[in-house]
Formats: sequence, C-alpha cells, structure tokens
Amino acid sequence: MQHHLAASPETVHWGYFDARQKPVLTIDSGDRVTIESVSGGPEQLPPQGYTVPPALLDIHARAERVLPGHILTGPVAVRGAEPGDVLEVRILDIKLGQDWGYNFNRPLVGTLPEDFPDFHMMHIGLDAARNIGRLPWGLELPLRPFFGVMGTAPPTLWGRLTSLVPRAFGGNLDNKELVPGATLFLPVFVEGANFSCGDGHGAQGDGEVNVTAIETALTGTFEFVLRKDLRLKGPRAETPAHYITMGIHPDLDRAAEEALREMIALIVERSTLTRHQAYALCSLAADLRITQMVNGSKGVHCMLAKALV
Repeated sequence: MQHHLAASPETVHWGYFDARQKPVLTIDSGDRVTIESVSGGPEQLPPQGYTVPPALLDIHARAERVLPGHILTGPVAVRGAEPGDVLEVRILDIKLGQDWGYNFNRPLVGTLPEDFPDFHMMHIGLDAARNIGRLPWGLELPLRPFFGVMGTAPPTLWGRLTSLVPRAFGGNLDNKELVPGATLFLPVFVEGANFSCGDGHGAQGDGEVNVTAIETALTGTFEFVLRKDLRLKGPRAETPAHYITMGIHPDLDRAAEEALREMIALIVERSTLTRHQAYALCSLAADLRITQMVNGSKGVHCMLAKALV
C-alpha cells in the first residue's frame, strides 16, 4: 500500500527523538510512504526571490521547538515491529521540496572552531531541472539529495534525546551514500519501530566540516520491510554496489574501529572467510571514510564492494 505523510505542526517533532512520541502514521511491512520534510528555523529563511513552503511557516508558528535540532517528520510505526527486530528502509526516490537551501557555520562548533569564530550564513539557489545548486560566487555545484537524519525511536530508558547526535538507532547520520537505490538497516528498540526523517541535504562532502550541508526541504519515498531474521547493534546500509557499516563515537579513531569491526562481522556472516581473512580483505579492498566530524559523536563508514564477498 502507498501512503503520503505531509510535514505539518501535527506530523513533526522539532529537535528530538523520544520513544514516548506517538506515531502519526501506522503501516504494514512492505508498504511505501512518501514523506515530506522541511528544514530550518525562522533565522534561516531566505531573502525575497525564493519560495518558502507554507508548511515551514506553519511549523514555525505552531510547532514547539523542544530542543536544538532538526524538524523531523514522523514517527511512522510498522505493525508487528518489536525490540530486537531490524527495520529495512529502502530509499526509492528523493525530490527537492523548494528552490533554495542554506549553509552556515557558527562560533565554537565545526571541525575548525577556533579558525572561524564568526557566524557565516549563505543561501543557495537550487535548480531542480538542471540538478545544480548555485553558490554565491557563481559555482554551479551538482546536487545529490539525501536525508541527513533517518532513525527509529531510541530505547525508552534513554528518554528524550537531541536529534543532533547520531546513536545506535540512527538519527543524524549525515551519510551521503544514502541516496535513492540505497537501503538503510536500523535496529528496533520500541514496539512499532517509529521511524522519523528530516534534515534534507541537497549536497554534502564527506565530513560535513563546517556543521551544515546544503540544508533544504526534501520529499522522499521509502519502502519499509520488517526483518525478524536480522539482529544489529547499530545502523548498516547497502547500495547496489557496496555494503556499508557505520561507526559512531565521540573519538574518531573509535568510530573507525567500530565501522571496521562491523564490516569484518558482515563479511564473516556472508561468506566462508575466517575473521583473519576478513580483516585482510578489509585492508586490501575496503574503504574507511569520514561520514561527519561535527555531530558530537563523529561518524566513519566502511564500504566494501559486494562483488568481493
């Protein structure tokens, strides 16, 4: 079955993940949902000449901004999902939801906080027909839209958490490989799984070094499949060509170690290789990439071509 979930004050939660957040839509495993998302507060609105989605202004006026963080649409509950299951999120399509995005850095955050102590904001025109973003100095940057935040609900005992920091349930992963055709696998911690998404990005480099990408509104179509045959400690993903494991930790070295351990485990699961052989294969053919440097807990993802396993 196909569903549509618009962004509105009644369907978003601003700044947080919380197991107590009630779902705004309940679906069956195998259903598809088109989800609209918007991004940014009143302080990020563009100058005249751009079109602002009415939903964004309505959310600014009527939705509670609980914690600093993202405007997330959801949660979407999947019938039959129980703690210990895995939610398979197939990303079928992503479209721009507006003709502009923004990028900023602010004092005391980012990869080089001491080097850039002043606030800097720029608005970027987006051309959906040509799939480019026009930067203020004239550069036309190819777009590759993806959702920076996709996650299930955290365990109930964790309470209400800011959406800024990625964790075992996913959240602010900022993994630019999660474009249409990719599949994200998320652990389930509460009944229904309760998936939310937001933080639309028009384009981003690995690292997201100044804190933001091209932040914008996106509409994504997802297919949700409940997997009771899998057990995961944290997010994994696949593209048509690669397996992807992820490490999340405040220390970048620890994040890399976690991503590598998970890739070794994946190889052993999917092949007859020993752990020593899997470790060797990673050294010869896997790529460790910095996902993001700026979300409190840093991210590293490990990519291995599917043809090799």
